Amino acid sequence: MPSLLSTAISQPPRNQHLLLLQSTSAQSCLPILRAIASKASERAHETTLLFNLLYPPSALLDASRAASDNVIVVDRTSCVPGYDEDASSKDDAAASLRSVILGPALAVPAGPVSIIIDSVDTLLSDMGSISETTRLLSELLAIARARGGTSRLILHVLAPSPLLPILTQTRFSPTLTHILAHPTALLTHLAAAYLTPPPPLAPPEKFWGVFIPVSNRHYEAEKLVFGSAGEGSGLPEFAVEVLVRGGGSAGDGVSGRRRGVERVLEGWSASMGGLCELRKLESLRPLWSKKMPVETQSAPDPTQNLSFNLNLTPEQQRSRAQVPLPYAHEGKPTEQAHAPAAILYDPDSADDLDDDDPDEDLDI
Repeated sequence: MPSLLSTAISQPPRNQHLLLLQSTSAQSCLPILRAIASKASERAHETTLLFNLLYPPSALLDASRAASDNVIVVDRTSCVPGYDEDASSKDDAAASLRSVILGPALAVPAGPVSIIIDSVDTLLSDMGSISETTRLLSELLAIARARGGTSRLILHVLAPSPLLPILTQTRFSPTLTHILAHPTALLTHLAAAYLTPPPPLAPPEKFWGVFIPVSNRHYEAEKLVFGSAGEGSGLPEFAVEVLVRGGGSAGDGVSGRRRGVERVLEGWSASMGGLCELRKLESLRPLWSKKMPVETQSAPDPTQNLSFNLNLTPEQQRSRAQVPLPYAHEGKPTEQAHAPAAILYDPDSADDLDDDDPDEDLDI
């Protein structure tokens, strides 16, 4: 069965119409976005609509691919609202940008379509409104759903972003493929500080319980990458967290996957051509070569290094084993029959025993 990341790049499921790629200042997800755009442009039966708001088209597609008949590129990198337009107000600029994006999306030829926006944060900055940006993205997602098949809306966002909580809600899209890039320094830090290496070196439940809250605190990764001991951003390899919500449907090649939420951690290395196993990343090899501490270690012997002997000889151990324990048969009924109750009195020499009745003269 192909991995979740390779499926998201090369074989998009038919019911997964929203693909969200999340970068941070510590680690960019742009190499994966480039691979997704390249694979989409190779599918001749599918139209690729690329909106460049932040990065030039050459950063995502080769010149030969960008010139293909099934690729439409809308380059807005040189358009800055308020500087290059004659719009009389900010609302006019937002309406103009809305028509620039919705127009090509509605005019795409029949068939599956991949709508790619290279920077949702730039779109939000140009629109100037979270609600208007969300409404525009929702309309683009509706266009992808209406086309059916492998049509997708592919969004690239830089976390933390005010749009992230909205885009990941089931109200926006019941199904979701969420790809998050993490620096390998974060995994090394968790293995050293929390004794929690990535699976299979640690149980998945334990790892995700530690990894998710730490990775959501973006300043943690920034401190590891840009701190005094960090190597800086832009490393050729990184870890990729893939979350798929909604499962697969029949005919999409992943129908064996269970519906619900799946979360895995994979690797990405430029020297290995992209997708690879996490254990093959050069910066994480020490985690697999290092012998992790075993949790089931024997307790220390308190009788060691003493000036006197606390151990028993074999003869003493046999004698000790023969001592009857007073509580061994507690609560068990005895097999012998009980004798009738009686009071036994044994007088001693000082007792004054007289068989005469001392009150016989009272005539009672």
